[in-house]
Amino acid sequence: MTVQQPQLRHPEKAHKPDTPLLRKPDWIRAKAPTAPEVAETRKLMRDLKLNTVCEEAACPNLGECWKQRHATFMILGAVCTRACAFCNVATGKPGSLDPHEPQNVADAVGKLGLHHVVITSVDRDDLPDGGASQFVRTIEAIREASPKTTIEVLTPDFLRKPGAIEAVVKAKPDVFNHNLETVPRLYPTIRPGARYFASLQLLARVKEIDPSMFTKSGLMVGLGEDKIELMQVMDDLRAADVDFITLGQYLQPTRKHAPVARFVEPAEFEAYKTLAYAKGFLMVASSPLTRSSHHAGDDFAKLRAAREAKLAAAGE
Repeated sequence: MTVQQPQLRHPEKAHKPDTPLLRKPDWIRAKAPTAPEVAETRKLMRDLKLNTVCEEAACPNLGECWKQRHATFMILGAVCTRACAFCNVATGKPGSLDPHEPQNVADAVGKLGLHHVVITSVDRDDLPDGGASQFVRTIEAIREASPKTTIEVLTPDFLRKPGAIEAVVKAKPDVFNHNLETVPRLYPTIRPGARYFASLQLLARVKEIDPSMFTKSGLMVGLGEDKIELMQVMDDLRAADVDFITLGQYLQPTRKHAPVARFVEPAEFEAYKTLAYAKGFLMVASSPLTRSSHHAGDDFAKLRAAREAKLAAAGE
């Protein structure tokens, strides 16, 4: 009798030594997802064969968001072609794209009654356009089914995929988000498949194509960066005319992932928020549990109001 061995979620990390899991401080603890709306949202995703970054990335805010029937959709499958040291999404060889995925996302948006939706994805370096066309189809399907819903995309870097950024911008999402994730010095160990300046250039390119489009980027802290490095990244983002920055605490998914260097206290997050606003960002979300899509709808309303106020002030 042959015993089937369990498949590892992260086989590419199996050879790596375990790193200690630090005990989380009281301010970082999230409530268990027990509300009935959580089970209902999960069932909807299963019925429509959809993935969410809430589940795949083990987001600590899942219970809070799904209780309000807010979910962040992860398109292009559930298997990523890269192996970032911070990410809980499975790595491997992805399957073919689901042609029904864009319409299924649109159906879920309607059934959840979302006024603002965030669409993200795994990296698909195996595809000629990095998956850009699937983003476009998903945006178009949502626009047709729920024309009043505002759309935020959180895309991969589309590294070496000519025309990909332009195609997504042409589809007119309301917010174009691409996360830098960490400071340049840590890219070789934390985000080895990406290039810091390529990601920065992507954000600048979005504004070059459509200056009216809101751009957004996020950083994790607690990975070993220092304050001066964070300040430089903020300056780089402002040089690229990025409107919105998010800063949140890195949480280690498993012992095979990058360790937490330290837990940043809430007061320090508040200090970063003050500095970021002083540097000219229209919107800043900075707290231990801040994530790119956490409170995205409310934050988008604040972002839009901040731009209107800025334009009004400039016209006086």
